[in-house]
Amino acid sequence: MRLPGATVLLCMVDVLHAFVIEDKGDVFSRMACPAFLMFDNAAYLADMTFELPCNCKPEEVSSVVWYFQKNMGSHETTVLTDFAGTMVVDSGHIHAGSDVLKRFSIRMFSLIVFQAQVTDSGHYLCGTEKGDFFYGYDVDVQPTKHITVAFVDRDQHVQDNFTEKLFSLFTTFWDWTRCDRCGVRGEQRRIGLCYMRSAQLHPRYRTAVPNVTSCGSRAVPARFQRPSHLRRPEVAIRSCLTPCLKEEVPEEGVQSISNVISKLGEKPWLPQVPTQFHKQTVGSGLIITCPGARPEHAVAWDKESVRLYRSRYLIGVNKSMRVFIDHGNHLHIQRVRVSDGGTYFCWREGKMVAGFRLSVIHQRWHRRTLNDPETIFAIKAIGLSYVLISIVFVIIHVCRYCRR
Repeated sequence: MRLPGATVLLCMVDVLHAFVIEDKGDVFSRMACPAFLMFDNAAYLADMTFELPCNCKPEEVSSVVWYFQKNMGSHETTVLTDFAGTMVVDSGHIHAGSDVLKRFSIRMFSLIVFQAQVTDSGHYLCGTEKGDFFYGYDVDVQPTKHITVAFVDRDQHVQDNFTEKLFSLFTTFWDWTRCDRCGVRGEQRRIGLCYMRSAQLHPRYRTAVPNVTSCGSRAVPARFQRPSHLRRPEVAIRSCLTPCLKEEVPEEGVQSISNVISKLGEKPWLPQVPTQFHKQTVGSGLIITCPGARPEHAVAWDKESVRLYRSRYLIGVNKSMRVFIDHGNHLHIQRVRVSDGGTYFCWREGKMVAGFRLSVIHQRWHRRTLNDPETIFAIKAIGLSYVLISIVFVIIHVCRYCRR
């Protein structure tokens, strides 16, 4: 009698488990859309990629359309649709600074915006082609142009809280990233965004913590927006040391003779990572991107055996920097010199992933065209000089006439 009872009990457990899985799978049938449209606050740093899920929609709706408004009630609305979410965007081909219409994708009803810019801040609404709205977001993309940097190893501290009678400003930090190198001294980075605490925020905006929202949110009253713009995002950097993961060594006799022969002629002092070869002319500019890395990842750069630490090469550390790393983890080389030639290695999340072999060559003589940037700059400079000289000439003659 116990065996049939146990069998029936197990069958009932399987049925209940399947019911739970089916119930969890259909999220939209369990979450009703709000009768009054609210906006969830979300803050990001410029050049990051963010995703906005459409958390609710009617069951009969099979595709969604996303709308973007800079300000509430604005007549200028951008429609973001890729025809039922079939378009796939390769983030590696995205250019920073381009229009949002060229940097988005809709996947499983969620809106993905690549390399967000400050101009992408505003309201994002999930709805239908007929104009029915289901869910909304208040997105605040904070700039990196004048970001505040604190090096913990130098006893530098982050900004103090700013308190007024009706509001206070503070920084909310994300978790420390992983150590960007292993086996050698590396660095960790911690991003902090500006937030405001006030009891006078707009009630239509929903926040994770009551009376707290990001400084660039539309929930902030207009009279409080000026002080919030004066507080900048922050990034804290500190040194770290973590061991490398031991790779599994194949047992003796397992490795084939062909693998042994293929290693003949290799340079053992160079890391065994995929390497790209690139030629650059003297005097030009170059930006190198680490494959598969995003701004929020832990990324490090080396030039052969020289470590390019952020404590020295981060943008803004010195007033005049020709070689620097920006806050999006890109390596910039301005006015390339012959001495810049060599192999640059990229670390991602504590592991070396790629190498770039840079060869610097002298540019051959070629005929300039009107579309060249140098030609355009020369024409503008000559034209501006001519205008200034003409203005001085006219002023001199007018003064002489008035004197007479």
